[in-house]
Amino acid sequence: MIGTVVKSTGSWYLVRAEGEDELIPCRIIGKFRLKGEKLTNPVAVGDKVIFELEDIEEKSGLITKIEDRTNYIARKSPRRKHHLHLMASNVDQVILFVTIIHPNLKVGFIDRFLLMTEPFDIPVWLVFNKADVYGAEELDIYECMKMIYEDIGYHVHLVSATEKTGTEELKAILKDKTTLVAGHSGVGKSTLINAIQPQIEIDTQDISDFSGKGQHTTTFAEMHPLDFGGYIIDTPGIKSLAFTNMDPEEIGHYFKEFLEYCDDCKFNNCKHLNEPKCAVKDAVEEGKIHILRYENYVQLMDETMDQNHWEINRDF
Repeated sequence: MIGTVVKSTGSWYLVRAEGEDELIPCRIIGKFRLKGEKLTNPVAVGDKVIFELEDIEEKSGLITKIEDRTNYIARKSPRRKHHLHLMASNVDQVILFVTIIHPNLKVGFIDRFLLMTEPFDIPVWLVFNKADVYGAEELDIYECMKMIYEDIGYHVHLVSATEKTGTEELKAILKDKTTLVAGHSGVGKSTLINAIQPQIEIDTQDISDFSGKGQHTTTFAEMHPLDFGGYIIDTPGIKSLAFTNMDPEEIGHYFKEFLEYCDDCKFNNCKHLNEPKCAVKDAVEEGKIHILRYENYVQLMDETMDQNHWEINRDF
């Protein structure tokens, strides 16, 4: 039988068989790997799988094969240093929910998240929620973020889940697509999803009064059908992202605005840090590449190269 994984709970997976509404709990047999990487979860929500019924009466099954993925989004496991965690596969697009305040915007987090979507060139929407609490200063910051990210090819949208402004436009974005939705805890992701599709009834929780940070409400990734067409894959709130599994040379390839200038660097293996005659650094100085993006790139390079025992001497 062929089906789609719609929920991962760690050791069990809920699978919707093709042409059926019923969800069948399945487990896996054998080991599945991803390009030799160690995985905390070998099967991802969105995977097309082949399974067979293990217990006809209890309606449980065994996943025997994962079909080839068109794409996948993976992050370094927050708990197991040398493992990857698959967030989802076979998605048409991604919506990353962020806020200017409550919780405060972390621009570096946006760029870290984009490192997970760029390898497959997955379209990304940056959706800024909680517009109803933004004053003039916050709106100025939003306009700056909109300019930075739209200039390099990302989509940016402003909404308010509580006032339901911008939600109709969001529905149009989601219609007939399989969309992964993600964000920091506390950005209102679950409230927005409930505003768009009330039948889903995803649990919501306020920001912690003690820390000012969001509290996790979604425990496992789960795919939900939309009654106006399409699916969303809801994911747990993300606290932090690290990329120590990535080679330093890869990172520059995923800052898409760098690619226009890389060929003009003096050295073919230029890391755009302390090398002379670096066209990327020249573009930053000339305002062609935004300084915020470059600073986030440098921080990522610092972390990744340090983990790989590389030494750098930055002079920019």
